[in-house]
Amino acid sequence: MPKLQLTDLALKALNPPPNGQETYWDSKLSGFGCRVSQGGQKTFIVMYGPREARRRKVVGKYPVTSLKDARDEAKKLLAGLALGVVEDPPKQSVLFTDARTEFLELSKERNRPRTYRDYNRLLNRHFKFKGKRLNEITRLDLQKALSRLHKTPSEYKHAYVAIRIFFNWAYREELIDQNPADRLQKPKRLPSRERVLDERELLQVFSRASEEGWPYGAIVALCILTGQRRGEIAMLEWKWIDLDEQTITWPGAHVKNGRTHTVPFGDLTKALLEALPQFDQYVFPGSTESSKTFNGWGKCKKRFDDQLENVAHYTLHDLRRSFSTTHAKIGTPIHITEKLLNHVSGSFSGVAAIYNRYSYLDEMREAVINYETYLETLETHEEDAV
Repeated sequence: MPKLQLTDLALKALNPPPNGQETYWDSKLSGFGCRVSQGGQKTFIVMYGPREARRRKVVGKYPVTSLKDARDEAKKLLAGLALGVVEDPPKQSVLFTDARTEFLELSKERNRPRTYRDYNRLLNRHFKFKGKRLNEITRLDLQKALSRLHKTPSEYKHAYVAIRIFFNWAYREELIDQNPADRLQKPKRLPSRERVLDERELLQVFSRASEEGWPYGAIVALCILTGQRRGEIAMLEWKWIDLDEQTITWPGAHVKNGRTHTVPFGDLTKALLEALPQFDQYVFPGSTESSKTFNGWGKCKKRFDDQLENVAHYTLHDLRRSFSTTHAKIGTPIHITEKLLNHVSGSFSGVAAIYNRYSYLDEMREAVINYETYLETLETHEEDAV
């Protein structure tokens, strides 16, 4: 544990750690120190009690509490405990809902917008410990909440990660003495999906999407036309779309790999976008709050799929795989397909990802035009068959 003589000058010079928190102990007063969090918050603490049952108590936050006042308070506490004048105070535990609010506020400041939205959705939807304090929540409580998600293994996995990260944070912040998420049952490894829609299925889903219209049908159509992830389509903002240049640019903070991603689009996509209703910010705002994005996946997909005939079960991510497969079929070079999909593996991994900054925008544009032409050819063949 780092030690130094705590002074106002020294406190001001303490830099936040890259992650977690770091405690600096005062070389003058044993047990007194300052804890610096990743966000830059500085908290005065006192450590006391026997080695096997050490406890910590917060005595103020800098600079609201001065160094002198914090040190004086620490001296009084340590002296009182040593003389038996002051009893060891019972450790208080905050409400789960209060801790969750604090965690999400920190996440909003530190994490990418997409990560924050995922934490917010998962923790609020699946872990409803209203009225419970953190130290009252057991591993069994968490496992019971997760057990409701066994039929949706992907959601189980995401919820498992979110609650573990939350309780790891609570433990580091000393809001709890024991971490109930430590021995949670890990989700089973999901098998790699290989589902690719055949031409007939792809055409039927695309046609149904055109009939369904905004918002869900338009989202499905854009997934088929652009090959992007459903979440990246749902969060689209109008300012990212250039109808004149026919490009969409996702900022790095809003995509999975954290890199700004620009894709060109053809006339089919342009016509679809121009026909959509326009709101202030989002292309697909929430149904009740325009400040949020579309999130009605389950009900909308069921209603949508009920209108399809002889299309086996598929996910929206399977449309992305079908996009890649179709490009291979029409002769698009693999590195261009990877650029369209914003993959950082394969042709653009390792050293190539660092040194190859060429955008391939012209080649990508040619590929999407060929792809849209192929889709139109499928529709023509279908009409001729009828």
